[in-house]
Amino acid sequence: MLDFNYYTPTNVHFGRTAEEKIGPVLKGAGATRVLIHYGSERVRKSGLLDKIEASLESAGLTHIALGGVEPNPKIKLVREGIELCKKEKVDYLLAVGGGSAIDSTKSISMGLAMGRDPWELICGQIMPDKHFPFAVVSTMAAAGSEMSNSHVISDGEQKQKKALNHDLLRPDFAFMNPENTYTTPPFETACGIVDIMMHTLERYLTIETDTDLTDRLSEALLKSVKIAGETVMSNPEDYEARATLLWASALSHNGLTGCGKEQKFSVHKIGHAFSGVFDRIAHGAGLSVLFPAWAQYVYKYDVRKFARLATEVFDVPYDYDNPEKTAYKGIFVMKSFFASLGMPVTMSDLDLTPADYESIVNVTTVNGTVTVPSYQPLTKEDILNIYKLAES
Repeated sequence: MLDFNYYTPTNVHFGRTAEEKIGPVLKGAGATRVLIHYGSERVRKSGLLDKIEASLESAGLTHIALGGVEPNPKIKLVREGIELCKKEKVDYLLAVGGGSAIDSTKSISMGLAMGRDPWELICGQIMPDKHFPFAVVSTMAAAGSEMSNSHVISDGEQKQKKALNHDLLRPDFAFMNPENTYTTPPFETACGIVDIMMHTLERYLTIETDTDLTDRLSEALLKSVKIAGETVMSNPEDYEARATLLWASALSHNGLTGCGKEQKFSVHKIGHAFSGVFDRIAHGAGLSVLFPAWAQYVYKYDVRKFARLATEVFDVPYDYDNPEKTAYKGIFVMKSFFASLGMPVTMSDLDLTPADYESIVNVTTVNGTVTVPSYQPLTKEDILNIYKLAES
């Protein structure tokens, strides 16, 4: 087990009445004027925004709202949010939504704290040294941004999608009511299930093998998400299943499943270019296509671990005479599980053809000049080979 630092400062309020605590909690944290930052009008139609505003007002807090966050959140709206906060003298931010609304809020927070354009900070990997306070209300189980130190922002004009990770981007508070995820549409729910699993799988499948406790925690999380995912796709208002997914979303990306391990996030690095170049491609959809193909490409570097995944999570009987066969079968059982959720699993499912490959891979590799870390560094040619494996 490698040395590690585990830091999770977010104060989580989880359960059916979580949003009722927002006003008193933020007031206790010193808030007086709050920006509510959200995505679609679904949170208004569901009545959630009304509950949040009532809680803020009952605590004596004023608020303004900025909606319109899109999937693959855009730097243009982040900049609008920063200017609005300055104009309105906002002293606290509150994200309401899934990973996109939370990531957009994180970027606004970073820009306000640092007094600089967030895209400049992200592109230069300039780490923040100040924190502007913010909290989140989760409405989707997916990205895990409610407890993570990461955020990803897109520039629609440049067709780029970039990430910046720092502990000052961890929310101060997270209000997590599983009932607020009931209205998540089936495809977005499925994307979330894949994303949750990917955040742990990218930590689980690493060169380090002597991390038994962390790996067993990961296996339990993955197995629980698989079972809960199957349940919510047929019964969207199953509270226990939705609660499992929402809590797993946070635990999968707050660092817990990576303790003692080196984390490369190879498939995420490859996948970001998909939705950067083609904004229509949801993050989880890109991962559900790429991950099985990447696994086929690299599994021989870690047959023992891929075989363990197949057995412990996807119920593939272990072939002691041929562990490689177990590992390989597990990849396709996982792929079939993604397909059963209604997720794309081939490049054609994403409406991508070989004619698109060059533009995507050039973003990932900066025209072939950089590699992606994995079991071995992945070159432009390697990534193109992964694309080809994802064709069927």
